[in-house]
Amino acid sequence: MTVDDTGSGADPQAADSGEDPLALRLEHLILGAERRYTPFQAARSAGVSMELASRFWRAMGFADIGQAKALTEADVLALRRLAGLVEAGLLSEAMAVQVARSTGQTTARLAEWQMDSFLEGLTEPPEPGMTRTEVTYPIVELLLPELEEFLVYVWRRQLAASAGRVVQTGDDEEMVDRRLAVGFADLVGFTRLTRRMEEEELGELVEAFETTAADLVAARGGRLIKTLGDEVLYAADDAGTAADIALRLVETMANDETMPELRVGMAFGTVTTRMGDVFGTTVNLASRLTSIAPRDAVLVDSAFAEELIRTAEAPASEAEAAEAAAAAEKEGEEPPRYRFGLQPMWQRPVRGLGVVEPWLLNRRDGQS
Repeated sequence: MTVDDTGSGADPQAADSGEDPLALRLEHLILGAERRYTPFQAARSAGVSMELASRFWRAMGFADIGQAKALTEADVLALRRLAGLVEAGLLSEAMAVQVARSTGQTTARLAEWQMDSFLEGLTEPPEPGMTRTEVTYPIVELLLPELEEFLVYVWRRQLAASAGRVVQTGDDEEMVDRRLAVGFADLVGFTRLTRRMEEEELGELVEAFETTAADLVAARGGRLIKTLGDEVLYAADDAGTAADIALRLVETMANDETMPELRVGMAFGTVTTRMGDVFGTTVNLASRLTSIAPRDAVLVDSAFAEELIRTAEAPASEAEAAEAAAAAEKEGEEPPRYRFGLQPMWQRPVRGLGVVEPWLLNRRDGQS
């Protein structure tokens, strides 16, 4: 197959398969290799069973293609590498499938996001008469090597940060089941907005919300777990960090007239981590607290409140804080300084979790 600089010219593979010629040229540009193998041939060349090869491909998010000749040397090498990790005893077969699935899911979203962003940013084609589809080829050709290097850089940085957190965990069991602060931030009245706003406006609002939330979570030391359009889920190693993030989210959104009101629910406790996501009762409780939180407010569970009190981030009560301040003043000492305040709310039943005691979190005067 020959590809010239403009992406023009006939493609024999396209004629044989009935596929779009430009799509095939783009595939060749990105993969850097021609289609040579059927799935069976690729599996045999990699030295793995067809069953295992299919499990890997499906985990990576690739559709079944029957026995069409659509795979390249890179597909064979990927199979060989995954199978090699299993044969060497470095990964179990189940773990190798998990690696394939986590990588596939993450990069699939990334690829869709990047392509949408690049094409949306095109206002005028480089040459009169070129369609957006025709512009795609030269854009990908220019961006591909730079984006590839950048992706590897960010992945290594994130892997280093994750490895550092694991090393700092004293208990081996806590590497999977860890005590974390988990928070949900939810836009109020989003369903009503979807009925009133144009699709483009709604997309811009969601993008602005996700971008603002992601930046705040990262800047203050938390980790964004996932975004769900009108809701974000984040985690932090300590309650103080999570509390600061929650209040800053509410404060930032409140100062933006284009944004709906926000409510946040947080819980502290044991969390199971799998494939970059978090699960367990603590996560469920944080979600439930979000649904009952007042507008532009933050609710936390009793374990979260206790952790803030234990670490001297918040007083057990305002009366206790006043007494401590008066005693310090009497002794000529600096009074205790608390970053946060806690106001107990009425106990209430929460579906599936029994009776909970929520606390209203606020920032104490002069603290930021």
